[in-house]
Amino acid sequence: MTDLETTLYRNGRVFTADADARAAWADAFAVTGDTISWVGRPGDEAPAAEREVDLGGRLVLPGFADAHTHLLMMGAALGQVYLTEARSVDDIRALLLEARAADPEATVLRGRGWLFDAVPGGMPTAAMIDAAVADIPVYLDANDYHSCWVNTAALAELGIDRDTPDPIGGEIVRDTEGNATGLLLETAATQYAWAQRDAATTDADRDADVERTIGAYLATGVTGAVDMALDGFGLAALQRAQERRGGELPIRIAAHWLVTNTGDDAANIAQVEEAARRAAAPASPWLRVVGIKLILDGVIDACTAAMRQPYANGGNADPIWPVERLKPVVSAADAAGLQIAMHAIGDYASDIALDAIEEAVARNGDRPRRHRIEHLEYAAPGTAERMARLGVTASMQPVHSDPAIFDNWTAMLGDERVERAFPWREYEDAGALLAFSTDSPTAPHQALANMYVASTRGSALNPAIAAVQPQHAVPLDRAIAHATRDAAASVGDGEWRGRIAPGFAADFVVLDTDVFADAPAALLAAQVTETVMAGRTRYSR
Repeated sequence: MTDLETTLYRNGRVFTADADARAAWADAFAVTGDTISWVGRPGDEAPAAEREVDLGGRLVLPGFADAHTHLLMMGAALGQVYLTEARSVDDIRALLLEARAADPEATVLRGRGWLFDAVPGGMPTAAMIDAAVADIPVYLDANDYHSCWVNTAALAELGIDRDTPDPIGGEIVRDTEGNATGLLLETAATQYAWAQRDAATTDADRDADVERTIGAYLATGVTGAVDMALDGFGLAALQRAQERRGGELPIRIAAHWLVTNTGDDAANIAQVEEAARRAAAPASPWLRVVGIKLILDGVIDACTAAMRQPYANGGNADPIWPVERLKPVVSAADAAGLQIAMHAIGDYASDIALDAIEEAVARNGDRPRRHRIEHLEYAAPGTAERMARLGVTASMQPVHSDPAIFDNWTAMLGDERVERAFPWREYEDAGALLAFSTDSPTAPHQALANMYVASTRGSALNPAIAAVQPQHAVPLDRAIAHATRDAAASVGDGEWRGRIAPGFAADFVVLDTDVFADAPAALLAAQVTETVMAGRTRYSR
Protein backbone atom coordinates (compact mmCIF):
# COMPACT_ATOMS: atom_id res chain seq x y z
CA MET A 1 0.00 0.00 0.00
CA THR A 2 1.40 3.40 -0.94
CA ASP A 3 0.80 6.49 1.12
CA LEU A 4 -1.87 7.67 -1.34
CA GLU A 5 -3.75 4.41 -1.85
CA THR A 6 -7.29 4.32 -0.54
CA THR A 7 -8.95 1.23 0.92
CA LEU A 8 -12.74 1.16 1.30
CA TYR A 9 -14.11 -0.95 4.16
CA ARG A 10 -17.81 -1.62 3.55
CA ASN A 11 -20.68 -3.73 4.83
CA GLY A 12 -19.64 -3.43 8.46
CA ARG A 13 -21.12 -2.39 11.75
CA VAL A 14 -18.81 0.44 12.72
CA PHE A 15 -18.81 2.02 16.18
CA THR A 16 -17.11 5.37 15.68
CA ALA A 17 -17.00 6.47 19.37
CA ASP A 18 -18.28 9.90 18.34
CA ALA A 19 -19.67 11.78 21.33
CA ASP A 20 -22.72 12.70 19.24
CA ALA A 21 -25.00 9.66 19.38
CA ARG A 22 -26.28 10.46 15.86
CA ALA A 23 -22.77 9.91 14.49
CA ALA A 24 -21.76 6.99 16.74
CA TRP A 25 -22.50 4.32 14.12
CA ALA A 26 -21.58 3.84 10.47
CA ASP A 27 -21.44 0.95 8.01
CA ALA A 28 -18.41 1.90 5.93
CA PHE A 29 -15.23 3.95 6.04
CA ALA A 30 -12.19 4.62 3.89
CA VAL A 31 -8.52 4.74 4.77
CA THR A 32 -6.05 6.73 2.72
CA GLY A 33 -2.47 6.02 3.69
CA ASP A 34 -2.43 6.06 7.50
CA THR A 35 -5.55 8.20 7.95
CA ILE A 36 -9.30 7.68 7.89
CA SER A 37 -10.50 9.75 4.92
CA TRP A 38 -14.26 9.08 4.88
CA VAL A 39 -16.98 7.57 7.07
CA GLY A 40 -20.29 6.57 5.53
CA ARG A 41 -23.77 5.56 6.50
CA PRO A 42 -26.48 3.92 4.40
CA GLY A 43 -27.19 6.04 1.33
CA ASP A 44 -23.86 7.90 1.40
CA GLU A 45 -21.79 7.83 -1.78
CA ALA A 46 -18.48 6.08 -1.18
CA PRO A 47 -15.23 7.54 -2.54
CA ALA A 48 -13.21 5.87 -5.27
CA ALA A 49 -10.79 3.32 -3.85
CA GLU A 50 -7.97 1.18 -5.17
CA ARG A 51 -8.95 -1.62 -2.80
CA GLU A 52 -12.17 -2.78 -1.15
CA VAL A 53 -12.67 -4.93 1.94
CA ASP A 54 -16.05 -6.53 2.59
CA LEU A 55 -16.40 -6.68 6.38
CA GLY A 56 -19.23 -9.18 6.14
CA GLY A 57 -21.25 -7.43 8.83
CA ARG A 58 -18.48 -7.67 11.41
CA LEU A 59 -18.09 -5.15 14.21
CA VAL A 60 -15.36 -2.51 13.93
CA LEU A 61 -14.19 -0.45 16.91
CA PRO A 62 -11.54 2.23 17.29
CA GLY A 63 -8.28 0.72 18.50
CA PHE A 64 -8.17 0.44 22.27
CA ALA A 65 -5.68 2.65 24.12
CA ASP A 66 -4.61 1.20 27.47
CA ALA A 67 -4.39 4.51 29.31
CA HIS A 68 -2.42 3.13 32.28
CA THR A 69 -0.11 0.15 31.92
CA HIS A 70 3.44 -1.02 32.60
CA LEU A 71 4.84 -2.36 29.37
CA LEU A 72 8.03 -4.12 30.46
CA MET A 73 6.50 -5.44 33.66
CA MET A 74 3.60 -6.85 31.64
CA GLY A 75 5.99 -8.65 29.31
CA ALA A 76 7.94 -10.06 32.24
CA ALA A 77 4.75 -11.10 34.01
CA LEU A 78 3.58 -13.08 31.00
CA GLY A 79 6.59 -15.32 31.59
CA GLN A 80 6.16 -15.71 35.38
CA VAL A 81 4.17 -18.04 37.64
CA TYR A 82 0.56 -16.82 37.66
CA LEU A 83 -0.89 -16.94 41.19
CA THR A 84 -4.16 -14.97 41.07
CA GLU A 85 -6.33 -18.09 40.90
CA ALA A 86 -4.60 -19.64 43.93
CA ARG A 87 -6.99 -19.47 46.85
CA SER A 88 -4.73 -20.77 49.63
CA VAL A 89 -1.09 -21.07 50.61
CA ASP A 90 -1.23 -24.75 49.61
CA ASP A 91 -2.40 -23.70 46.13
CA ILE A 92 0.47 -21.22 45.89
CA ARG A 93 3.00 -23.82 47.03
CA ALA A 94 1.72 -26.30 44.46
CA LEU A 95 2.21 -23.78 41.64
CA LEU A 96 5.72 -22.96 42.86
CA LEU A 97 6.65 -26.64 43.08
CA GLU A 98 5.35 -27.18 39.56
CA ALA A 99 7.39 -24.25 38.22
CA ARG A 100 10.52 -25.42 40.05
CA ALA A 101 10.17 -28.94 38.64
CA ALA A 102 9.68 -27.55 35.14
CA ASP A 103 12.99 -25.64 35.30
CA PRO A 104 15.37 -27.38 37.73
CA GLU A 105 18.35 -25.34 36.43
CA ALA A 106 16.74 -22.01 37.35
CA THR A 107 18.65 -19.79 39.78
CA VAL A 108 15.63 -17.67 40.75
CA LEU A 109 11.85 -18.16 40.71
CA ARG A 110 9.50 -15.23 40.08
CA GLY A 111 5.74 -15.21 40.38
CA ARG A 112 3.01 -12.61 40.35
CA GLY A 113 -0.59 -11.95 41.19
CA TRP A 114 -1.10 -13.49 44.65
CA LEU A 115 -4.03 -12.16 46.67
CA PHE A 116 -3.86 -11.16 50.33
CA ASP A 117 -6.98 -13.12 51.21
CA ALA A 118 -5.31 -16.33 49.99
CA VAL A 119 -2.89 -16.07 52.94
CA PRO A 120 -3.92 -16.57 56.60
CA GLY A 121 -4.48 -13.16 58.15
CA GLY A 122 -3.17 -11.54 54.99
CA MET A 123 0.35 -11.86 56.41
CA PRO A 124 2.62 -13.99 54.20
CA THR A 125 5.96 -15.17 55.53
CA ALA A 126 9.18 -16.46 54.04
CA ALA A 127 8.66 -19.78 55.83
CA MET A 128 5.46 -20.37 53.86
CA ILE A 129 7.45 -20.27 50.61
CA ASP A 130 10.42 -22.14 52.08
CA ALA A 131 8.17 -25.13 52.65
CA ALA A 132 7.91 -25.46 48.87
CA VAL A 133 11.07 -23.85 47.45
CA ALA A 134 13.99 -23.02 49.69
CA ASP A 135 17.06 -23.69 47.55
CA ILE A 136 16.81 -20.60 45.32
CA PRO A 137 15.48 -17.06 45.85
CA VAL A 138 11.74 -16.69 45.25
CA TYR A 139 10.14 -13.31 44.54
CA LEU A 140 6.35 -13.09 44.35
CA ASP A 141 4.73 -9.76 43.41
CA ALA A 142 1.26 -9.19 44.85
CA ASN A 143 -1.66 -8.78 42.48
CA ASP A 144 -1.49 -5.00 42.95
CA TYR A 145 2.32 -4.91 42.53
CA HIS A 146 2.64 -2.83 45.69
CA SER A 147 4.04 -5.66 47.81
CA CYS A 148 6.59 -8.39 47.25
CA TRP A 149 6.62 -11.68 49.18
CA VAL A 150 10.00 -13.39 49.30
CA ASN A 151 11.57 -16.51 50.80
CA THR A 152 14.56 -16.76 53.12
CA ALA A 153 17.00 -17.19 50.24
CA ALA A 154 15.72 -13.97 48.67
CA LEU A 155 16.07 -12.06 51.96
CA ALA A 156 19.68 -13.23 52.08
CA GLU A 157 20.27 -12.24 48.46
CA LEU A 158 18.87 -8.79 49.17
CA GLY A 159 20.99 -8.43 52.29
CA ILE A 160 17.95 -7.67 54.43
CA ASP A 161 18.53 -8.27 58.15
CA ARG A 162 17.52 -6.78 61.48
CA ASP A 163 19.51 -3.61 60.80
CA THR A 164 18.18 -2.89 57.29
CA PRO A 165 16.27 0.41 57.41
CA ASP A 166 12.80 0.93 56.04
CA PRO A 167 12.91 3.25 53.00
CA ILE A 168 10.80 6.39 52.78
CA GLY A 169 7.22 5.32 52.05
CA GLY A 170 7.81 1.60 52.60
CA GLU A 171 8.12 -1.11 55.21
CA ILE A 172 10.09 -4.29 55.71
CA VAL A 173 7.51 -6.19 57.74
CA ARG A 174 9.08 -7.66 60.88
CA ASP A 175 8.10 -10.07 63.63
CA THR A 176 8.02 -9.21 67.33
CA GLU A 177 11.77 -9.88 67.57
CA GLY A 178 12.58 -7.49 64.72
CA ASN A 179 13.34 -10.10 62.08
CA ALA A 180 12.09 -9.59 58.51
CA THR A 181 9.10 -11.84 57.85
CA GLY A 182 9.43 -11.94 54.07
CA LEU A 183 6.85 -9.25 53.15
CA LEU A 184 8.09 -6.01 51.59
CA LEU A 185 5.53 -3.22 51.34
CA GLU A 186 5.47 -0.32 48.88
CA THR A 187 8.91 1.29 48.39
CA ALA A 188 10.57 -1.56 50.29
CA ALA A 189 9.49 -3.79 47.41
CA THR A 190 10.71 -1.38 44.75
CA GLN A 191 13.98 -0.36 46.38
CA TYR A 192 15.03 -3.87 47.36
CA ALA A 193 13.26 -6.61 45.38
CA TRP A 194 12.72 -4.65 42.18
CA ALA A 195 16.18 -3.09 42.26
CA GLN A 196 17.65 -6.60 42.49
CA ARG A 197 15.43 -7.68 39.60
CA ASP A 198 16.55 -4.75 37.46
CA ALA A 199 20.20 -5.47 38.18
CA ALA A 200 19.77 -9.13 37.20
CA THR A 201 17.76 -8.43 34.04
CA THR A 202 19.66 -8.16 30.77
CA ASP A 203 18.87 -6.06 27.73
CA ALA A 204 17.98 -9.28 25.93
CA ASP A 205 15.45 -10.05 28.68
CA ARG A 206 13.91 -6.61 28.35
CA ASP A 207 13.76 -6.90 24.57
CA ALA A 208 11.88 -10.18 24.95
CA ASP A 209 9.52 -8.55 27.47
CA VAL A 210 8.72 -5.72 25.04
CA GLU A 211 8.01 -8.13 22.19
CA ARG A 212 5.70 -10.26 24.39
CA THR A 213 3.76 -7.17 25.38
CA ILE A 214 3.41 -5.84 21.85
CA GLY A 215 2.24 -9.21 20.57
CA ALA A 216 -0.27 -9.63 23.40
CA TYR A 217 -1.71 -6.16 22.96
CA LEU A 218 -2.12 -6.38 19.19
CA ALA A 219 -3.87 -9.75 19.52
CA THR A 220 -6.43 -8.13 21.83
CA GLY A 221 -7.10 -4.97 19.80
CA VAL A 222 -4.86 -2.49 21.61
CA THR A 223 -3.19 0.06 19.32
CA GLY A 224 -1.95 2.52 21.94
CA ALA A 225 -0.66 2.46 25.51
CA VAL A 226 0.33 4.89 28.24
CA ASP A 227 3.28 3.53 30.19
CA MET A 228 3.13 4.62 33.81
CA ALA A 229 6.47 4.67 35.61
CA LEU A 230 8.92 4.51 32.73
CA ASP A 231 12.63 4.54 33.61
CA GLY A 232 15.87 4.49 31.67
CA PHE A 233 15.85 0.71 31.27
CA GLY A 234 12.34 0.73 29.85
CA LEU A 235 12.87 3.67 27.53
CA ALA A 236 16.03 2.11 26.09
CA ALA A 237 14.21 -1.19 25.49
CA LEU A 238 11.34 0.55 23.71
CA GLN A 239 13.78 2.55 21.61
CA ARG A 240 15.52 -0.67 20.59
CA ALA A 241 12.16 -2.14 19.58
CA GLN A 242 11.57 0.96 17.47
CA GLU A 243 14.99 0.67 15.85
CA ARG A 244 14.35 -2.98 15.00
CA ARG A 245 11.31 -1.83 13.01
CA GLY A 246 13.00 0.93 11.07
CA GLY A 247 11.96 3.78 13.33
CA GLU A 248 8.32 2.98 14.14
CA LEU A 249 6.34 0.77 16.49
CA PRO A 250 3.11 -1.22 15.88
CA ILE A 251 1.48 0.48 18.89
CA ARG A 252 1.61 4.14 19.92
CA ILE A 253 3.28 4.68 23.29
CA ALA A 254 3.09 7.75 25.51
CA ALA A 255 5.02 7.49 28.76
CA HIS A 256 5.28 9.08 32.19
CA TRP A 257 8.71 9.22 33.82
CA LEU A 258 8.71 7.86 37.38
CA VAL A 259 9.72 10.41 40.03
CA THR A 260 10.32 8.97 43.50
CA ASN A 261 10.33 10.80 46.81
CA THR A 262 13.90 11.03 48.07
CA GLY A 263 12.96 13.26 51.01
CA ASP A 264 15.03 16.08 49.49
CA ASP A 265 13.35 18.79 47.41
CA ALA A 266 16.40 19.48 45.26
CA ALA A 267 16.85 15.81 44.38
CA ASN A 268 13.16 15.50 43.61
CA ILE A 269 13.21 18.55 41.33
CA ALA A 270 16.27 17.11 39.57
CA GLN A 271 14.15 14.10 38.60
CA VAL A 272 11.53 16.44 37.14
CA GLU A 273 14.24 18.17 35.12
CA GLU A 274 15.38 14.80 33.79
CA ALA A 275 11.80 14.03 32.73
CA ALA A 276 11.58 17.40 30.99
CA ARG A 277 14.76 16.62 29.05
CA ARG A 278 13.30 13.29 27.98
CA ALA A 279 10.04 14.95 26.94
CA ALA A 280 11.93 17.52 24.88
CA ALA A 281 13.28 14.81 22.56
CA PRO A 282 12.08 15.06 18.93
CA ALA A 283 8.37 14.30 18.71
CA SER A 284 7.35 10.86 17.48
CA PRO A 285 3.89 9.40 16.90
CA TRP A 286 5.23 6.05 18.15
CA LEU A 287 7.12 6.75 21.37
CA ARG A 288 7.31 9.87 23.51
CA VAL A 289 7.63 10.97 27.14
CA VAL A 290 4.72 13.24 28.03
CA GLY A 291 5.00 13.72 31.78
CA ILE A 292 5.84 12.39 35.21
CA LYS A 293 4.33 9.75 37.48
CA LEU A 294 4.11 10.20 41.25
CA ILE A 295 2.96 7.38 43.52
CA LEU A 296 1.23 9.16 46.40
CA ASP A 297 0.04 6.16 48.38
CA GLY A 298 -0.33 2.41 48.36
CA VAL A 299 -3.33 0.11 48.02
CA ILE A 300 -6.42 -0.66 50.05
CA ASP A 301 -5.79 -4.43 49.97
CA ALA A 302 -2.60 -3.98 52.02
CA CYS A 303 -3.96 -1.04 54.08
CA THR A 304 -1.26 1.20 52.60
CA ALA A 305 -3.57 3.61 50.74
CA ALA A 306 -3.81 6.97 52.53
CA MET A 307 -7.34 7.37 53.89
CA ARG A 308 -9.16 10.15 55.72
CA GLN A 309 -10.63 7.58 58.12
CA PRO A 310 -8.97 4.43 59.50
CA TYR A 311 -9.27 0.94 58.08
CA ALA A 312 -11.43 -1.71 59.70
CA ASN A 313 -8.42 -2.78 61.80
CA GLY A 314 -8.04 0.73 63.20
CA GLY A 315 -4.85 1.46 61.31
CA ASN A 316 -4.07 3.89 58.53
CA ALA A 317 -1.19 4.85 56.26
CA ASP A 318 0.68 8.06 55.62
CA PRO A 319 1.11 9.22 52.04
CA ILE A 320 4.36 8.28 50.31
CA TRP A 321 4.55 11.91 49.18
CA PRO A 322 3.73 14.24 52.11
CA VAL A 323 2.09 17.38 50.82
CA GLU A 324 5.10 19.56 51.65
CA ARG A 325 7.29 17.38 49.37
CA LEU A 326 4.57 17.00 46.74
CA LYS A 327 3.70 20.61 46.01
CA PRO A 328 7.16 21.77 44.82
CA VAL A 329 7.43 18.82 42.42
CA VAL A 330 3.94 19.31 40.98
CA SER A 331 4.51 23.05 40.52
CA ALA A 332 7.88 22.46 38.82
CA ALA A 333 6.49 19.82 36.49
CA ASP A 334 3.49 21.99 35.63
CA ALA A 335 5.76 24.94 34.89
CA ALA A 336 7.80 22.71 32.57
CA GLY A 337 4.68 21.78 30.61
CA LEU A 338 4.75 18.16 31.75
CA GLN A 339 1.59 16.17 32.32
CA ILE A 340 1.40 15.02 35.93
CA ALA A 341 -0.08 11.60 36.69
CA MET A 342 -0.56 10.85 40.37
CA HIS A 343 -1.36 7.41 41.78
CA ALA A 344 -3.99 8.10 44.46
CA ILE A 345 -6.13 5.22 45.68
CA GLY A 346 -7.24 6.58 49.05
CA ASP A 347 -9.33 9.71 49.56
CA TYR A 348 -6.62 11.53 51.50
CA ALA A 349 -4.17 10.92 48.64
CA SER A 350 -6.57 12.27 46.01
CA ASP A 351 -7.24 15.32 48.18
CA ILE A 352 -3.57 16.27 48.43
CA ALA A 353 -3.09 15.56 44.72
CA LEU A 354 -5.74 18.14 43.89
CA ASP A 355 -4.34 20.54 46.51
CA ALA A 356 -0.97 20.35 44.75
CA ILE A 357 -2.53 20.93 41.32
CA GLU A 358 -4.48 23.93 42.60
CA GLU A 359 -1.27 25.45 43.98
CA ALA A 360 0.53 24.83 40.67
CA VAL A 361 -2.27 26.59 38.78
CA ALA A 362 -2.06 29.55 41.16
CA ARG A 363 1.73 29.75 40.79
CA ASN A 364 2.04 29.16 37.06
CA GLY A 365 -1.03 30.94 35.76
CA ASP A 366 -3.40 30.11 32.97
CA ARG A 367 -1.89 27.64 30.51
CA PRO A 368 -3.05 24.51 28.70
CA ARG A 369 -2.83 21.54 31.07
CA ARG A 370 -4.42 18.12 31.41
CA HIS A 371 -3.20 16.45 34.59
CA ARG A 372 -4.45 13.07 35.81
CA ILE A 373 -5.22 11.10 38.92
CA GLU A 374 -4.72 7.36 38.62
CA HIS A 375 -7.03 4.74 40.18
CA LEU A 376 -9.34 6.75 42.52
CA GLU A 377 -10.61 3.51 44.05
CA TYR A 378 -12.14 5.40 46.95
CA ALA A 379 -12.49 9.17 46.71
CA ALA A 380 -14.65 11.37 48.89
CA PRO A 381 -17.92 12.85 47.61
CA GLY A 382 -17.20 16.04 45.71
CA THR A 383 -13.87 14.82 44.31
CA ALA A 384 -15.27 14.29 40.82
CA GLU A 385 -16.70 17.81 40.68
CA ARG A 386 -13.41 19.28 41.88
CA MET A 387 -11.53 17.35 39.20
CA ALA A 388 -13.91 18.55 36.51
CA ARG A 389 -13.37 22.17 37.56
CA LEU A 390 -9.59 21.72 37.38
CA GLY A 391 -9.67 19.77 34.10
CA VAL A 392 -8.10 16.73 35.76
CA THR A 393 -8.62 13.32 34.12
CA ALA A 394 -9.96 10.40 36.13
CA SER A 395 -7.82 7.44 35.01
CA MET A 396 -9.53 4.29 36.28
CA GLN A 397 -9.29 0.53 35.81
CA PRO A 398 -12.55 -1.45 35.73
CA VAL A 399 -10.73 -4.78 36.12
CA HIS A 400 -9.59 -3.69 39.59
CA SER A 401 -13.21 -3.96 40.73
CA ASP A 402 -13.61 -7.56 39.49
CA PRO A 403 -15.74 -9.33 42.14
CA ALA A 404 -13.34 -12.30 42.13
CA ILE A 405 -10.69 -10.16 43.83
CA PHE A 406 -12.96 -7.72 45.68
CA ASP A 407 -13.62 -9.44 49.02
CA ASN A 408 -10.37 -8.40 50.67
CA TRP A 409 -10.78 -4.81 49.45
CA THR A 410 -14.21 -4.75 51.08
CA ALA A 411 -12.96 -6.28 54.33
CA MET A 412 -10.13 -3.77 54.73
CA LEU A 413 -12.56 -0.82 54.74
CA GLY A 414 -15.48 -2.59 56.35
CA ASP A 415 -17.94 0.31 56.39
CA GLU A 416 -20.15 2.47 54.20
CA ARG A 417 -17.17 3.54 52.08
CA VAL A 418 -17.43 0.20 50.29
CA GLU A 419 -20.66 1.35 48.63
CA ARG A 420 -18.74 4.06 46.78
CA ALA A 421 -16.02 1.84 45.36
CA PHE A 422 -14.96 2.71 41.79
CA PRO A 423 -17.95 5.04 41.13
CA TRP A 424 -17.31 5.71 37.44
CA ARG A 425 -20.68 7.36 36.85
CA GLU A 426 -19.81 10.12 39.34
CA TYR A 427 -17.00 11.29 37.07
CA GLU A 428 -19.24 11.13 34.01
CA ASP A 429 -21.97 13.09 35.76
CA ALA A 430 -19.49 15.72 36.97
CA GLY A 431 -18.13 16.22 33.46
CA ALA A 432 -14.60 15.03 34.19
CA LEU A 433 -12.72 13.19 31.46
CA LEU A 434 -12.84 9.47 32.34
CA ALA A 435 -10.20 7.22 30.77
CA PHE A 436 -10.32 3.44 31.20
CA SER A 437 -7.29 1.18 31.32
CA THR A 438 -6.07 -2.11 32.83
CA ASP A 439 -2.92 -1.26 34.82
CA SER A 440 -1.48 -4.48 33.44
CA PRO A 441 0.15 -6.57 34.84
CA THR A 442 -1.78 -5.86 38.06
CA ALA A 443 -4.85 -7.09 36.14
CA PRO A 444 -5.48 -8.92 32.85
CA HIS A 445 -4.55 -6.84 29.80
CA GLN A 446 -7.42 -7.99 27.56
CA ALA A 447 -9.48 -4.96 26.52
CA LEU A 448 -12.78 -6.80 26.04
CA ALA A 449 -12.61 -8.38 29.49
CA ASN A 450 -12.10 -4.88 30.87
CA MET A 451 -15.23 -3.75 29.03
CA TYR A 452 -17.16 -6.67 30.54
CA VAL A 453 -16.37 -5.53 34.07
CA ALA A 454 -17.01 -1.88 33.17
CA SER A 455 -20.45 -2.53 31.71
CA THR A 456 -21.67 -5.13 34.23
CA ARG A 457 -19.60 -4.93 37.44
CA GLY A 458 -19.44 -8.69 37.01
CA SER A 459 -16.33 -10.86 37.11
CA ALA A 460 -14.27 -11.50 34.00
CA LEU A 461 -12.07 -13.83 36.05
CA ASN A 462 -15.02 -15.96 37.17
CA PRO A 463 -18.31 -15.05 35.44
CA ALA A 464 -20.23 -17.31 37.83
CA ILE A 465 -19.71 -14.75 40.60
CA ALA A 466 -22.56 -12.28 40.99
CA ALA A 467 -22.02 -8.66 40.01
CA VAL A 468 -21.07 -6.28 42.81
CA GLN A 469 -22.49 -2.74 42.89
CA PRO A 470 -24.03 -2.87 39.40
CA GLN A 471 -25.31 0.68 39.94
CA HIS A 472 -21.81 1.90 39.14
CA ALA A 473 -21.61 0.09 35.77
CA VAL A 474 -21.66 2.17 32.59
CA PRO A 475 -23.37 1.24 29.30
CA LEU A 476 -21.13 -0.60 26.86
CA ASP A 477 -20.96 2.19 24.29
CA ARG A 478 -19.74 4.63 26.93
CA ALA A 479 -17.31 2.08 28.37
CA ILE A 480 -15.70 1.55 24.97
CA ALA A 481 -15.55 5.30 24.37
CA HIS A 482 -13.72 5.73 27.68
CA ALA A 483 -11.21 3.08 26.58
CA THR A 484 -10.66 4.49 23.07
CA ARG A 485 -11.62 8.12 22.48
CA ASP A 486 -11.14 9.31 26.08
CA ALA A 487 -8.03 7.21 26.67
CA ALA A 488 -6.40 8.91 23.68
CA ALA A 489 -7.58 12.31 24.93
CA SER A 490 -6.03 11.59 28.33
CA VAL A 491 -2.56 12.19 26.83
CA GLY A 492 -3.62 15.04 24.58
CA ASP A 493 -4.31 13.00 21.43
CA GLY A 494 -8.07 13.39 21.31
CA GLU A 495 -8.01 15.51 18.15
CA TRP A 496 -6.33 12.91 15.95
CA ARG A 497 -6.86 9.39 17.28
CA GLY A 498 -9.32 7.35 19.33
CA ARG A 499 -12.30 7.65 16.96
CA ILE A 500 -13.26 6.44 13.51
CA ALA A 501 -13.65 9.83 11.90
CA PRO A 502 -12.26 11.69 8.87
CA GLY A 503 -8.78 13.01 9.57
CA PHE A 504 -8.17 10.61 12.45
CA ALA A 505 -5.44 7.98 12.56
CA ALA A 506 -6.49 4.71 10.95
CA ASP A 507 -6.24 2.71 14.19
CA PHE A 508 -9.08 0.20 14.47
CA VAL A 509 -9.96 -3.37 15.38
CA VAL A 510 -12.30 -5.90 13.74
CA LEU A 511 -14.10 -8.47 15.93
CA ASP A 512 -15.65 -11.81 15.01
CA THR A 513 -18.71 -11.10 17.18
CA ASP A 514 -21.03 -8.14 17.62
CA VAL A 515 -20.51 -7.60 21.33
CA PHE A 516 -23.24 -4.95 21.39
CA ALA A 517 -25.85 -7.38 20.10
CA ASP A 518 -24.72 -10.30 22.24
CA ALA A 519 -23.44 -8.54 25.36
CA PRO A 520 -22.43 -9.11 27.99
CA ALA A 521 -21.31 -12.73 27.59
CA ALA A 522 -19.92 -12.06 24.11
CA LEU A 523 -17.32 -9.73 25.60
CA LEU A 524 -15.61 -12.74 27.17
CA ALA A 525 -15.82 -14.92 24.05
CA ALA A 526 -15.28 -12.51 21.15
CA GLN A 527 -12.00 -12.69 19.26
CA VAL A 528 -10.07 -10.01 17.44
CA THR A 529 -9.75 -10.93 13.78
CA GLU A 530 -7.67 -7.94 12.71
CA THR A 531 -5.86 -5.05 14.38
CA VAL A 532 -4.93 -2.10 12.16
CA MET A 533 -2.68 0.73 13.29
CA ALA A 534 -1.71 3.67 11.07
CA GLY A 535 -3.54 2.01 8.17
CA ARG A 536 -1.52 -1.20 8.28
CA THR A 537 -2.59 -4.61 9.53
CA ARG A 538 -0.49 -5.37 12.61
CA TYR A 539 -2.34 -8.51 13.68
CA SER A 540 -4.54 -10.93 11.77
CA ARG A 541 -6.19 -14.03 13.16
